[in-house]
Amino acid sequence: MKRIVDVILSLMLLILLLPLILMIGLLVRIKLGSPILFKQERPGLYEKPFYLYKFRSMNDQLDNDGQLLPDEQRLTSFGAFLRRYSLDELPQLLIVLKGDLSLVGPRPLLMEYLPLYTKEQAKRHLVKPGITGWAQVNGRNAISWEEKFELDVWYVNHQSLSLDLKILWLTMKKVLKKEGVSQQHHVTMEKFKGSYAMEREDGGSKHA
Repeated sequence: MKRIVDVILSLMLLILLLPLILMIGLLVRIKLGSPILFKQERPGLYEKPFYLYKFRSMNDQLDNDGQLLPDEQRLTSFGAFLRRYSLDELPQLLIVLKGDLSLVGPRPLLMEYLPLYTKEQAKRHLVKPGITGWAQVNGRNAISWEEKFELDVWYVNHQSLSLDLKILWLTMKKVLKKEGVSQQHHVTMEKFKGSYAMEREDGGSKHA
């Protein structure tokens, strides 16, 4: 049933939003150049890799050493607008149709994080990742990594069609209110270094 809902809703959204998607693609090409899409390998169901696509929101400006500038310096006002309303995520509807992604599930993070998860945190990969999820409607990037993973695992243990529909509804409200787009002092969220490493940096915090 979840897969059927994914296909029907993502296809409907793609048809409905096609003019907007084409317009955003054109604006990205004009304002940021090529490529229009940002492509990155992410872990999916059972940690199987797949490619995630988003509209680009950053430029490719380099420092004097030829290295990319920090994200906050490369994020343009246009890119910030796309992120604020989650418009950069629209190409992922095609990945939902393909089957690597679901509309609802834990957000697919970086491949480099896989060895950093605790056994409990790794349970987030027991379901297909999603465009939005329980963590996104309960803080998004404004909560800590540990809180985010706890919410992801809670979703894995309590997933249902009614919960998915609730998350989709709450997602629309969150996007319109522009809540939790970024963590304080970061464009989106600081990198995950592992729960134990973060505990040492904090001098022995509440996280185990």
